[in-house]
Amino acid sequence: MDTSELDKSKSHIIVEIIQYIPNAVVSKTIIKKTTGNITASSFDAGEELAEKTSPYDNYIQIIDGTAEIIIKNHKHKLSLGEGIIIPAHAQHSFNANEQFKMISTIIKSGYED
Repeated sequence: MDTSELDKSKSHIIVEIIQYIPNAVVSKTIIKKTTGNITASSFDAGEELAEKTSPYDNYIQIIDGTAEIIIKNHKHKLSLGEGIIIPAHAQHSFNANEQFKMISTIIKSGYED
């Protein structure tokens, strides 16, 4: 995973900041702060991210292809432009039945309430 942020005050074509790599999941940090981060990821067909949980809500938006996201054992199929919030502490995983790219936004503040 590339943890260097994108250049500030420079426009980007978001779907082009990350490429597909055969047999791999690739991630690129867009913004990384103590209060949250935004990451772009590409999944080659057949790849997956194993089930995990996060202590924060995570907003996922598909920017290319179609993804299968499993949240609390419920499958969601998201296509280009669609998004979903993965609730904090929910078990979730990703399956790439075909290539897809996504943006993940995690906001860590606001959990103090």
